Amino acid sequence: MAKGQSAQLDRKKLMADPVMMTTIVLLIVFLSLFILYPLAILLVDSVYSQGTGLTLQFFRESFSKYTFIRAITNTLKVGFLVGILSAAVGLLFAYVEVYVKVKTKFMAGLFKVVSMLPVVSPPFVLSLSMIMLFGKAGIITRHLLGIYDNNVYGFWGITIVQTMTFFPVCYMMFRGLLKNIDPSMEEAARDMGASRFKVFTSVTLPLLLPGIGNAFLVTFIESIADFANPMIIGGSYDTLATTIYLQITGAYDKNGACAMAVVLLAITMLMFAVQKYYLERKTAATLTGKASRARMLIEDKSVTVPLTVFCSLVALFVILMYVCVPFGALFKTWGRDFTLTTKWFEQVFTRYKGLKAFQDSFMLSLIAAPITALLSMIISYLVVKRKFKAKGFIEFVSMLAMAVPGTVLGIGYIRGFAGGVFHSGFLQGIYGTGVILVIVFVVRSLPTGTRSGISALRQIDKSIEESAYDMGAGSLKVFTSVTLPLIKDSFLSGLVTAFVRSITAISAIILLVTPSYLLITVQINEFAEKGSYGIACAFATILIAITYGSVLLMNLIIKFFGTSRKIKEAE
Repeated sequence: MAKGQSAQLDRKKLMADPVMMTTIVLLIVFLSLFILYPLAILLVDSVYSQGTGLTLQFFRESFSKYTFIRAITNTLKVGFLVGILSAAVGLLFAYVEVYVKVKTKFMAGLFKVVSMLPVVSPPFVLSLSMIMLFGKAGIITRHLLGIYDNNVYGFWGITIVQTMTFFPVCYMMFRGLLKNIDPSMEEAARDMGASRFKVFTSVTLPLLLPGIGNAFLVTFIESIADFANPMIIGGSYDTLATTIYLQITGAYDKNGACAMAVVLLAITMLMFAVQKYYLERKTAATLTGKASRARMLIEDKSVTVPLTVFCSLVALFVILMYVCVPFGALFKTWGRDFTLTTKWFEQVFTRYKGLKAFQDSFMLSLIAAPITALLSMIISYLVVKRKFKAKGFIEFVSMLAMAVPGTVLGIGYIRGFAGGVFHSGFLQGIYGTGVILVIVFVVRSLPTGTRSGISALRQIDKSIEESAYDMGAGSLKVFTSVTLPLIKDSFLSGLVTAFVRSITAISAIILLVTPSYLLITVQINEFAEKGSYGIACAFATILIAITYGSVLLMNLIIKFFGTSRKIKEAE
């Protein structure tokens, strides 16, 4: 009864707060319009024909095509293998960081840097490097090993590149899980005579199983939704994302593309539901708290040497892949003439409108980043700190974009805003403009910022905000003067993450960009497809410099102006 009265009181307070009510209504409208509506139009287009009404004809036609069945099979094969490999590599990196005593600080720092590199890089950089290192004109295959007919395209090319791209996601998940395991449980097993391997398989691994399943599914979703890497290094090995793209841009079959997109969406949604509503809760229930005392790091050479060697090899491979990109932009002709030159960088700005591409990408991402960060914090605040009927709807829809592949969202926006319900007015007019690109950037980055904000807000005691309300402050005042300063680090992190994700995005915007706007990622994709690797690498090098510069700037800002620094000074 007390809980029901409390909830009723919270709702009365909410109804009496016009700012909060307006915010909730605007959020519901935004999420419905730019996430649910495009997906609904996509679904309608896949089962509705103007001539016959409701029909399954487009699904029947799609499934009757050998290319589509092959694309589904290829996508699932790559997704499963990438999920397994990424989880395994991520677990090893996390295990070495948390459990193993690495001899030098340099090696420990190297592993951390390498595991974070792909997170803030354009999604197709490793594909470019793979072709330049192991392709028919590759430095390693042709010039070092003398192999002239090596085919890097296809299943193994996509699998290796995606594993190197996505294993850092698993690493970050496992690092937190391993740190939360109480070392006394493992030490008790060791005291009873169990070997290191036995302790790992009988104690550590069972505690990690839900987390391993979680990491696998997250990576599986990322892999099957990936467009950029299969497009560049896939060759004739079709995946669902590239098949859908070619169906709408090559065959001009919008209904068929919508049917294919619904199939891909159904797979990702199913995996997302299992990951979010089953495995995430199970993981939280399995690991219940922080370690009770410091962990004794493993120093046995039988463990440290093989794990350190493996991580070192992976680290060197990833670094080699990234070093390859700037050198690709500095060599005169990759694979033939290795004379150093700056002509590719010069042509980026003189011949290929590079300045406009960087200006457009930078400005649109700069507009999208603060909108995304603020929206993420507002949604997080409402989900964690407020009680109202639409809370579950806001949380679910804001996270839904995480499960929607970029290609699917792009087709939904084309069908929704280039036609659809809105045949006139502002919403019809945004198609083909920078506004729709900014909206896509916001929608794609919203789940990441929201998850970060929810985690930060759950650490703040409710009494801090309640005291401000008791002193007469309104919801807007409490949010801006109490809540936001306490989650400043999370806000700044979300700001830069949104900027980096926006400026490196390609899968959704490649279908929406028009000649009015030149975007860096689209330019890189175009030149890579043509085999113009010098220009592609020049664009990619500058883009990498921008993204890493943004991350370094964020770290400096948090270091000197962040919440954690102020708390330390106060102490």
